[in-house]
Amino acid sequence: MGQRTTRLLLPLIAATILITMLSLLTRSLPISLHTSLLKQSLYKKPALSCPVLPLSHPFSAYLRQLPKFNQICAATMASDSTVDPTPSLINSDNPLLKDFDFPPFDVVEPNHVRPGIRELIRRLEEDLVELEKTVEPTWPKLVEPLERIIDRFQVVWGVVNHLKSVKDSSELRSAIEEIQPEKVKFGLRLAQSKPIYEAFKSIRSSPSWESLSEARKRIVEDKIKEAVLDGVALEDEKREKYNEIQQELEKLSQKFSENVLDATKKFEKVIVDKKEIEGLPASALGLAAQTAVSKGHENATPENGPWIITLDAPSYMAVMLHARNRSLREEVYKAYITRASSGDHDNTDIITQILKSRLQKAKLLGYNNYAEVSLATKMATVERVEELLEKLRVASWDHHVKDIEEVKAFAKESGAPEANDIDHWDVNFWSERLREARYDINEEELRPYFALPKVLDGLFTLATKLFDVSIEAADGLAPVWNQDVRFYCVKDSSGQPIAYFYFDPYSRPAEKRGGAWMDEVFARSRVLAPPGAPVRLPIAHMVCNQMPPVGDKPSLMTFREVETVFHEFGHALQHMLTKQDEGLVAGIRGIEWDAVELPSQFMENWCYHKETLLGLAKHYETGEALPEEIYSKLLAAKTFRAGSLSLRQIRFASVDLELHTTFDPYGETLIFDVDRKVAERTYVLPPFPDDRFLCSFSHIFAGGYAAGYYSYKWAEVLSADAFSAFEDAGLEDDKAIEETGHRFRETILALGGGKSPLEVFVAFRGREPSPEPLLRHNGLLPIPASS
Repeated sequence: MGQRTTRLLLPLIAATILITMLSLLTRSLPISLHTSLLKQSLYKKPALSCPVLPLSHPFSAYLRQLPKFNQICAATMASDSTVDPTPSLINSDNPLLKDFDFPPFDVVEPNHVRPGIRELIRRLEEDLVELEKTVEPTWPKLVEPLERIIDRFQVVWGVVNHLKSVKDSSELRSAIEEIQPEKVKFGLRLAQSKPIYEAFKSIRSSPSWESLSEARKRIVEDKIKEAVLDGVALEDEKREKYNEIQQELEKLSQKFSENVLDATKKFEKVIVDKKEIEGLPASALGLAAQTAVSKGHENATPENGPWIITLDAPSYMAVMLHARNRSLREEVYKAYITRASSGDHDNTDIITQILKSRLQKAKLLGYNNYAEVSLATKMATVERVEELLEKLRVASWDHHVKDIEEVKAFAKESGAPEANDIDHWDVNFWSERLREARYDINEEELRPYFALPKVLDGLFTLATKLFDVSIEAADGLAPVWNQDVRFYCVKDSSGQPIAYFYFDPYSRPAEKRGGAWMDEVFARSRVLAPPGAPVRLPIAHMVCNQMPPVGDKPSLMTFREVETVFHEFGHALQHMLTKQDEGLVAGIRGIEWDAVELPSQFMENWCYHKETLLGLAKHYETGEALPEEIYSKLLAAKTFRAGSLSLRQIRFASVDLELHTTFDPYGETLIFDVDRKVAERTYVLPPFPDDRFLCSFSHIFAGGYAAGYYSYKWAEVLSADAFSAFEDAGLEDDKAIEETGHRFRETILALGGGKSPLEVFVAFRGREPSPEPLLRHNGLLPIPASS
């Protein structure tokens, strides 16, 4: 061996010895390991978004038992010539390929993505080939090895995909963009496996079919349906075309999302004259000054500025609700509503390309339009969705007309120059003034009562009361991607851990996409249980974008932000409190998409429950409880502008449905014409001529809600009716609440996708759902003729 070769190998040998010693030392530690499955397929994994508007199992041994995945000791270099042969890319040093007990969010870098995913795909393709050779139409020979393959991929890709949402960078984007085609190709290869497809069909037609559990039958039926929708039954030429379309859709959706983030980041309004931001509350001024400091204005203060306004939600909403400067409201509104519609970040053509590709995909599969493809795996049909949306539109319209008339009248009474010419950037401002006057509630003045730590305490106390679980901080147990991220353990009544979750609460516009969402990290699974344990425990993450702490103040929340945290926690509860052991239908997996919002919207109702709200609303400085009279006013204001808010969601759902049913992306009609037409029947004011909201409608163009945004309203019917069970039992009766909560947990939260959503709902409610509770909760019952 030459001296030069020896010099090169010595560091690797030393590193290998060190890694081996560390491995031996850590094997004795108590560790919890969880991995995850996809919700739908390897190439499409939508997170559960908010609508537009913790440690004792010895899991460490588990990964070491998985073939071709965990014994990663050799310093094997990826063969692709584009990979930079630096030590950080050697497989043994790649955190994406190492054994880990919790995802290594803190150490994954963009340069790990290409070699890590390529090597993982290579190994899993070997496993897939082996499965196809040995597959039999039995659970142990088909479903269990398939679940392992899917899980091993998702646990790694999930890390990368999540970091893209919360820690974005140009380097990470570039790495994902380069590896995406290979990732999609592998997903299609798996989804279109004929041997696996035929084995599932054989199970369904076998004599043992009737003896299978309902959950297993659902898995078989879903896998057959998914395979067909993924193109498995297409002839070779059509299947190749289908795969090309899928690759293109992945690329377009990725670019759409990046353009929205970049366009949002690009806008900055520097203000030096305090008169220009008159009306903004102290919290907004603090955030604007803090943003200015981060942008190089070192001496910026909340009192004297300069201040920087952005299009990030906390900043944007503060201007629209409170800025007396009408021209500032107009400027910020127009910038927001036209995001990603011009210049380098223009999504207009991308939307058209996405709609064309989706229509082509539908035609290849034998459907008339993409909505039929989307709804093939949901509860509803296109006709039933249209029927529901129109019923709710009609129920909301008169209330919306009355809302606008009241806003105009109030602006006139207040002497507003724009009273006779109320425009889109005026409605929220004057609505907030009217709400303050009518209910004597100032949203900003309530912030001190909603400090994040106390809100979480109240939320966790409610979870204990309803579902007999305890939630404890477990910070430091798992690596996190940002210092503000918290980690929690969920325990059952005996004190045993049953789940974990991350919580990332604050806005970081430079690197984190907007909105709020929940997604699974790892899922409950019998097949992937560690030695000595019956199941592998689930882990979720919740992400919000509320105002961060300013100075020595904690994050002080608006009431709407409180509702958002409750909403996302509802999603997380369904993932974490599942008792379903079949991994492919555990938690939120296998649940029809238009039912998945049920527990999230259900949890929002508890923000208006007196005991719950007064338990969490404590002044962050004095500890004073929120006065009962203010609670009464919040309750009275619950239905304020309900008609307008309902129609806003109906507009989004309707334009989504029309774009994926009747709209011809090859025709002369523009996408904005479709939106304008829908806006005319869902809003009293004439549509804003330059409205380009569609260019930032990430839910349907970069998320999982394409031809499915109606799901919020569909599930709202279910959630309102579910909460009415607690009302019927008696919201002041603790025992009745606990008993009803137990029933809710054992059905809605426990059964996952193992039963159809309708059967699960009937098991809880004792009957099929009714829309009446939703209309009643929202104050949308018919207005008396005399009013």
